[in-house]
Amino acid sequence: LAAFLAPAIGARVILTKGNSDAELSAMSESVRQAALASEAYTVKTPYTILGIVLIIIAILFYLVKLPDIRTKKSGGDKATVLGTFKHSHLKWAVITQFFYVGAQVCVFSLFILFATEAAAIDQIQAADYLSFAALAFLIGRFTGTFLMNYFNPNKLLTVYGLLATLLCIVAIFSHGIITIYALIGMSFFMSVMFPTIFSLGIKDLGSDTEMGSSLIIMAIVGGAVLPRIFGLISDQTGNIQMGYIVPMVAFLVVTFFGWKGSEVKK
Repeated sequence: LAAFLAPAIGARVILTKGNSDAELSAMSESVRQAALASEAYTVKTPYTILGIVLIIIAILFYLVKLPDIRTKKSGGDKATVLGTFKHSHLKWAVITQFFYVGAQVCVFSLFILFATEAAAIDQIQAADYLSFAALAFLIGRFTGTFLMNYFNPNKLLTVYGLLATLLCIVAIFSHGIITIYALIGMSFFMSVMFPTIFSLGIKDLGSDTEMGSSLIIMAIVGGAVLPRIFGLISDQTGNIQMGYIVPMVAFLVVTFFGWKGSEVKK
């Protein structure tokens, strides 16, 4: 719910106070720098509040006694990274989670910029569509969880990955508002990917489960890598839509993992 409300509310607090590119171009250097500094200042308060909330949460975790949850260790050698990677499906889960998280960050963090350029709408409208994308993600999570009562998770992941790939093609080659609808559709299909990749990746790991789950979580570093590649492609081609080659490749990896990579090899 917060992800649905935040873009629409935040856009009206932050994005309405800036100057257009034409206005900035008409300014002298000193005035332009002052205007940009003023725009940057508008995000100071929200991030200050966020920082305070995080500090409060950290203090609560420090003060509250949480139960010491430990799994019983079976006999044998201690789990190692290399030893854990002997599980083929875990290796693919780590790779897939890297690509998936990277794709998700690309879609959500660059949504407003993409919408303003590909669909030629203003930032406020783009933020409203981002809210609908977040809502689609929420609905997709509940819908996907329901469907898993009737379909194998790996098969559902395969279908969702393939459909997200096709929507990337729409985002690359289409024009206008249809490109935004493609991104909203992607949000729906991304909804179950993270938990499904995780659960399939740690399946039947036995004593390697803790190490395996840690490796999959560390794969979220893809969220820092893939957007950079997205930006490089967009800058080199002069077309932000071409950047969606990156999420497209990522969703192909997700599709393969659901189809073959998630198989547990005895």
